[in-house]
This record gives sequence, structure tokens and C-alpha cells, in this order.
Amino acid sequence: MNLLLLAVAPVFIIILYIYFKDKYEKEPKPFLFYNFLLGAIVSIIITTVLYYVINFILPLPNHQSIFQQFVKAFFVVGLTEEYSKYVIVRYYAQTNKEFNEPFDGIVYAVMVSMGFAATENIFYVLEGGYQTALIRAFTAVPAHATFGILMGYYMGKAKFSNNKILLNLLGLLLTIMFHGAYDFFLFIDFVPGIWVGAFISLFIGIVLSRKAIKTHQENSKFNL
Repeated sequence: MNLLLLAVAPVFIIILYIYFKDKYEKEPKPFLFYNFLLGAIVSIIITTVLYYVINFILPLPNHQSIFQQFVKAFFVVGLTEEYSKYVIVRYYAQTNKEFNEPFDGIVYAVMVSMGFAATENIFYVLEGGYQTALIRAFTAVPAHATFGILMGYYMGKAKFSNNKILLNLLGLLLTIMFHGAYDFFLFIDFVPGIWVGAFISLFIGIVLSRKAIKTHQENSKFNL
């Protein structure tokens, strides 16, 4: 029970942080919960199916070269996980009438991402224990949050733009790049000190995320 609480605690801390950053027009709690639930269940299912499809088309050996690790980080893990979140935000949240300002893109993308992160974190923490819970609370879970914020920033802009397709895909591409970079540096841990690259990627993502939040806050139509 304690491990389960440790697994979900950082997720809900981030959810509360984003909820209170939505200063001017709060989103309805039931709809937030549905997005979280879809992230926790449906995005995991989509990711699993895509993993199997990609592994069938592009099988990678157990002992992989740096290039193969690059392919795995960006085109297997990054692509499948972020696309599975994108689909929910794009076709469930973005089409709803409650999505009525650009900041809502951040809110709903983070809800979906935190749903995904909650399920993923539970599996890792129950298997790895307290040390895994502590490490992931300051690494993987915040990383998923930054991916969600960056995706949501552009999807929020897309909802109210004539360049909807381009901005939506830009949000997806940016998160795949950040997710892929973060994982790539961790995957090639046999290169001494290379893991630092993951934390640099995460730090840049956090800086950009804070800027994205501030920009949409300042431009909110409810900021009167």
C-alpha cells in the first residue's frame, strides 16, 4: 500500500500544480478525471499495441548498438507513447466544448500524460521498490509532465488557429523529440557519464514548460 501511494503521489502533486495554474477558468473535474482515466488505460493499451506492431516490423536485438538505441528511444518508445497520448487529447479533449482557451491544451494534455505516468509508475515502483519510487518521482514523472505541457501548448494554440493540423503535429513532434532524447541518454548508460544528457534534456523541458504555462496564462481570454 505504501509503495502504491509513493507511485501515485508525484502524479497528483503535478496534477494539482497544473490545476491551480489554470487561474481564470477552471475545467470541470469530471472531464479532467475522464482524460486522466483515458491516459491511464487507453493510452497504455494503444502504446502496447504499437510496441508489438513496430517490434514486428522493425525488430531490434537484445544487445543494441548506439544507433539501434537511438531508433528505440525516438521511433519506438518516444513515438508510441506520445502518439498514444496525442490521440486522446486530439480526438477527445480538443473536440469538447470545455476546451475553450489555449491553456486548456496544457491542462488536458497533462491530465492524459499523468494518467499514463500513473499506470507506468505503479508497475515500475511495485517491481523496483522504494528507491525506484524516489528516483522516478524526480525524473520520469516530471518528464512525462513536461512532455504533456509542451504538447498541450501547441495543441491549445491549434484549437483556435487556422493552422490546426500543423500546430497539432508540431506539438506531437516536439514531445517525441524531448521524450526520445531523454530516453536515449538513459538507454546508452554503458557510455560513462552520458546519463547527464537526460537531466539536461529534462531541465530544458522544464524551462520551456514554465514559459509555455506563463504565455498561455497571460494570453487567456478570461484574464480580464
